[in-house]
Amino acid sequence: MTDRHTIRLKTQDGGELSFECSEEEHLIDAGIRVGIHLPSGCKAGGCGACRAHADSGKYELKPYSSAVLPKEAAAEGDILMCRTFPRSSMAIEVPKDLADITAGPLPEHLSEVVVNEDMGGDVRRLLLKLEPDAAGRIEAVFEPGQFMELELPGSDIRRAYSFSNISNSEGVLEFLIRLQPDGKFSHWLKESAEAGDRLRVCGPQGEFTLNSGSDAPRRFVAGGTGVAPMFSMLRQMAVTNEHNESRLYFGVNRESELFAVDELKTLQENLPGLTVELCVWKPESDWDGFAGSPADIFKRDLVEDIRLGIEPEVYLCGPPGLVDATESVAKEAGLSQKNIFCERFVAGD
Repeated sequence: MTDRHTIRLKTQDGGELSFECSEEEHLIDAGIRVGIHLPSGCKAGGCGACRAHADSGKYELKPYSSAVLPKEAAAEGDILMCRTFPRSSMAIEVPKDLADITAGPLPEHLSEVVVNEDMGGDVRRLLLKLEPDAAGRIEAVFEPGQFMELELPGSDIRRAYSFSNISNSEGVLEFLIRLQPDGKFSHWLKESAEAGDRLRVCGPQGEFTLNSGSDAPRRFVAGGTGVAPMFSMLRQMAVTNEHNESRLYFGVNRESELFAVDELKTLQENLPGLTVELCVWKPESDWDGFAGSPADIFKRDLVEDIRLGIEPEVYLCGPPGLVDATESVAKEAGLSQKNIFCERFVAGD
């Protein structure tokens, strides 16, 4: 008989609860079995959505991406709950409120492909429209910065992608998705997906959201399709007439990887207080924009901000290396942690 252990949870708002978990199941599945819905995404150790901290207990961490859980953090007790199999009773701190993990399963919807277009730079713009639910509703309601899991048609494979549009009554969901070599979802998107195809979506999910109502200047640092949630946030600012002085630093490795440049120009027209800096890590000789990482130009500008007594809110999204580098820049400049909002991701398929 498989040993079972007691898992004690403490949530960020001080709530406490417990459940039983066998040594053959990970924490996410064990929680779901008793109606506790812990934060999760890919359930394969690749997205970091289920990261938490183990205060005590013995456990085994199955293979995962070190990009979302560095060895140093794992050594200090940080875990990915989808890869954690208990070997004794455990006490775990979860970065969610109690109500969030006991509110029931995330909503799921059926949707239909409306647009699947090439944005350049191996990026596709996928536009979905929700089908009416049992009550006939189709509204797409989410917070700028959140993401949705999309299920590959004909399979149980799900991939998480951030919204690039904003909530709307028409049920429209927009995503900017980079095609990955040999990726299952990427292959479908590139070779098969067409208008009228149906797929299941789950969410919204995620805590990377805009600090609405703040008057502070805002700095948005994005790598690749990490710019998607920034589009959502900035579009929301335009709709709600938030006039915060803002800068978007958008970086790619090569000029050929740039995409959505016209959309960025439209965004600037709708947000007069927005400055956009395009950054190319390895540019051609005729590139007249910034040559280097978004973290580099962000550092230059933040030093000046701090000198002038300006403490901006900083929103970071992209590969872990870029996010970590930019976060370090902000901390070294003396910016408070409460002003820094991060979303790390690794390339999905």
